[in-house]
Amino acid sequence: MDNTTDKIKSFEEQRDRLLIMGGERSVEKQHAAGKLTARERIDFLFDKDTFQETQLFVKHRATLFGLDSKEIKGDGVVTGFGKVNGRTVFAASQDFTSSGGTLGEMHARKIWKVMDMAVEARKPFIALNDSGGARIQEGVPALEGYGGIFYRNSIASGYIPQITAIMGPTAGGAVYSPALTDWVFMVKKTSYMYITGPAVVRSVIGEEVSHDELGGAIAHAEKSGVCHFTANDDRECLAKIKTLLSYLPDSCHSALPICESTDSAGRECPELDTIIPDNPKRGYDMKKVIISIADNGEIFEPHELWAKNMTVAFIRIMGRPVGVIANNPRFVAGVLNINASDKASRFIRFCDAFNIPLLTLADVPGYMPGTGQEWSGIITHGAKLLHAYSEATVPKITVVTRKDYGGAYIGMCSKQLGADYVMAWPTAEIAVMGAEGACNIIYRREISGAEDPKTKHEELSATYEKHFNNPYFAAEMGIIDEVIAPRDTRSRVAALLEAFKDKSETRLAKKHNNIPL
Repeated sequence: MDNTTDKIKSFEEQRDRLLIMGGERSVEKQHAAGKLTARERIDFLFDKDTFQETQLFVKHRATLFGLDSKEIKGDGVVTGFGKVNGRTVFAASQDFTSSGGTLGEMHARKIWKVMDMAVEARKPFIALNDSGGARIQEGVPALEGYGGIFYRNSIASGYIPQITAIMGPTAGGAVYSPALTDWVFMVKKTSYMYITGPAVVRSVIGEEVSHDELGGAIAHAEKSGVCHFTANDDRECLAKIKTLLSYLPDSCHSALPICESTDSAGRECPELDTIIPDNPKRGYDMKKVIISIADNGEIFEPHELWAKNMTVAFIRIMGRPVGVIANNPRFVAGVLNINASDKASRFIRFCDAFNIPLLTLADVPGYMPGTGQEWSGIITHGAKLLHAYSEATVPKITVVTRKDYGGAYIGMCSKQLGADYVMAWPTAEIAVMGAEGACNIIYRREISGAEDPKTKHEELSATYEKHFNNPYFAAEMGIIDEVIAPRDTRSRVAALLEAFKDKSETRLAKKHNNIPL
């Protein structure tokens, strides 16, 4: 009978054999494709010597189609937990060098286990996807595996932060887990995700398209909005995940991560006094406003390439994370359309779920008109924004910088949607609509009956503008709480966030809301 020393030696040999993954040749192919291996990704993501692997010795138990004689080391996925910048995080990293990282029954069960651990520990979960998809030889058990992951994604939603990095192929049913998580990262040129690949697209509808065009990082970052962050390579992707984690709590029950601030709460922003153009039809970049307000000018922006008329971003104010939602007049005048509404609504709901205060910067002429938007359901999509703001119970501060018209004024976190405090710059215009359109309705008869309709229209527009092309009518009515100099925006926001940091709000007891999806 083997003695203890022999047993330990045997264990070490078996462990070391599993740690080499698919072998030297497979690892070389992975590197040649411009990708790190599953274990290299884990090593880069986690603090040195902190990662604790789970279920290394798990094996598949399938016997059909030659699997009975095939070894898949670790069953194609590395799972475990460790420290990321000193904080505990759980992760699953698919190993493309081992049978293409295909997902079978036991592969999925390893992921189930680490997801369950993350929920029980109330810590973030990160999935690093690089897989050929369902292990076809296993059949239905592979599909069951995906179902269990989707269920856990849904149950953990709003409870712990969930992040997915697409770092290779992700196709078919595998794409739904990323879509169920909070944040999706993709690596340019080496990752793609789609329901059906180019070959199926070609055979079914006769459309010729490449992997990258159909489901690459830029396609999903610019066109579909499925991807929140893009990266040039694996290392940049993992570094961006670390940055995102620095803004997020461990769970919905955890305190926000507070950084020591080297900025000043009372810092003035004189550049904001001149950022609004004299011509109301000219745009400007709202990101410059966000950068001015943020600690040390640092922002972290999801969906940078999608729905650019709406900007969402994480910043810090005196070291505390804040979620910013802002119309960007530089793109389509900052109008609200379907994509902008969806982008803002999802971000608002995430921030509210994890107790991150909301700062809204409004400069919006209205909702986008036209059959394309109406027939695609802008009413329902626009209603998501109203619902998201109304249900949010975190501190909500709104600053109106310029135009704030009609239903879009309501939608950008007005007082009646629950804003705790609404401020406006002297350049703000708060009205049902702009002067030109309003005069065509209010003074229709006077204009049409005038000897010089154009001059009459200009005269009456000036009258309308006197009432509404400034913030004072709204301030007199208490619709906004304060008019401030743009340079004072940071100091006022910082003071309000400090005042509302212990805000608590209880809503009606119910199972859940029914957001207009």
